[in-house]
Amino acid sequence: MSDKPDRWDMEADVVAIGSGGGGLCAAITAHDHGASAMVLERSEQIGGVTAYSMGELWIPGNHLAGELGVEDSPHSGFRYVKTLSMDYGDDLAILNQAVHGPVALKYFEQAIGLRVRLIRGCPDYYYPGANDSLPEGRYLEVEPFPAETLGEWQSKTRISPHVPTGMTHEDIFGNGGMANMMKWDYSIMAERLARDERCVGPGLAAYFVKGVLDRKIPIHTGTAAEELLTDGGRVIGVRAVRAGGDVFIKARRGVVVAVSSYERDPGFAKTLGHQLNVQSMVMPAINGAHLRLAGQVGARVARVPDVTLLGFHVPGEEQEDGVPLWRGALPFLGLPHTIVVNRAGRRFANEAFYRSVYYALDTIDGNSQTHPNFPCWAVFDSQAREKYPFGSVMPGEPLPGEMGVTADSLEELARRAGFAGEGLIDTVATFNRYCRDGEDPEFRRGSHPWGALMCGDPLQKPNANLGEITRGPFYAVPLHRLAGGGIAASGILVDQHCRAIGWNDAPIAGLYLAGNSVARLDNGAFMQSGITNARGMTHGYLAGRHAAGKPSELLDAERARLGL
Repeated sequence: MSDKPDRWDMEADVVAIGSGGGGLCAAITAHDHGASAMVLERSEQIGGVTAYSMGELWIPGNHLAGELGVEDSPHSGFRYVKTLSMDYGDDLAILNQAVHGPVALKYFEQAIGLRVRLIRGCPDYYYPGANDSLPEGRYLEVEPFPAETLGEWQSKTRISPHVPTGMTHEDIFGNGGMANMMKWDYSIMAERLARDERCVGPGLAAYFVKGVLDRKIPIHTGTAAEELLTDGGRVIGVRAVRAGGDVFIKARRGVVVAVSSYERDPGFAKTLGHQLNVQSMVMPAINGAHLRLAGQVGARVARVPDVTLLGFHVPGEEQEDGVPLWRGALPFLGLPHTIVVNRAGRRFANEAFYRSVYYALDTIDGNSQTHPNFPCWAVFDSQAREKYPFGSVMPGEPLPGEMGVTADSLEELARRAGFAGEGLIDTVATFNRYCRDGEDPEFRRGSHPWGALMCGDPLQKPNANLGEITRGPFYAVPLHRLAGGGIAASGILVDQHCRAIGWNDAPIAGLYLAGNSVARLDNGAFMQSGITNARGMTHGYLAGRHAAGKPSELLDAERARLGL
């Protein structure tokens, strides 16, 4: 616990640390409810992991779905998440997100002019197998955002190296999805890029940045929060470092820490996430600052089951500071003519549904004390190379030799890659039979409509995720462990107002958290793309209101109704 400094260099009622969706939404909401605000960002770019994402917002019971005749409700969303959380979640946290998500969405539509629309035909992960799942209605994305309206902040607001910034989901899905990039209408992308109209994650982040700028809320980049300052157990400010010197910032009503996760810190990834030797898709600044800051004042850490991702590096691709750019493998592993095998040359999961692959990846064989499914390789044939991209390597382009190995036969491929050839030959023969039948009884590949849409080829019949591996040369790309793209197993425990909870189970006065810095007790063992952006927006809304002295009372009413 720190004493008050001798001076305050800056002050505001609410200080948001981090310029992703959570921090920006907290600053906007606090301002609109009568409190002054400022935003601190350690890097020179703003927008955070929100800008790196596909920009989806997953919000059950949203008003836009209702206007289009989709029958849904926050309570249905609550039941869906609660069931799939496998009791690793907390009922009140799940309910809090369910009831406030639609409220926060409507608030930011009205307050900052956030323009969103339904992503038509985009199903829940577990549709139709899970109760309360829907074929569409819960996924939203932003309308293209004119970035020139950001003025001098246009070049300082992040774009993403991972997503097609100039394309909406409607554009992508309407032209054959990620599998058929060569068939996209690139004239639309060219026009948007020329005008700097940003879609998906960069567009979502830009809307929130504009909301902050319109309110003349100060944004201080190059300002790294290093310590929370306290007085009598209450957080009253921040010690930050800027240009090599200390800056003391007073927070009269509260500090909101919204700095995403810890995945750029390998020690945290191993000890808090149980992730070994992981790489990361996000910017270097995502290194667990929330844990160091909140830990200083006794905040409690909570954990849910983690999921290790898979990815690869295309030689020569870098992000800021010369850090290698790692790409997630999700869009490519479920494509026809592609499988994933372990060192035995065997498939071990449904490649078209990343939840299946990545949980299987973390399996430990207690008989041998090994991870039987790692290392692993993506194996595909020349049909895949002729038709589909693999990261930024476009169809028809030679696969860089540094990425993997090539061979004219499966036996030679396995030998060069270093896994069992006999297992691979048997696996491919079985997989090809499944492809001819149009069904995978072993791992249910192609059974999830979401997987068919996101990592399948809709032109491939009868199953968007199944295509035989028959034509050489054949390819094997070693896949590397990736952290969760900002989504972590561990985070800081918060209450319904996003106040940090201490180890004594009491709120820590003056300290709030938002987004990926918050423990995922609002979804437990479950994940649904779009939840992350939705919870960041919702947490910012709740924290900003409470810090401004106008907390939401909606959860108490819903809790009473449900008897929780």
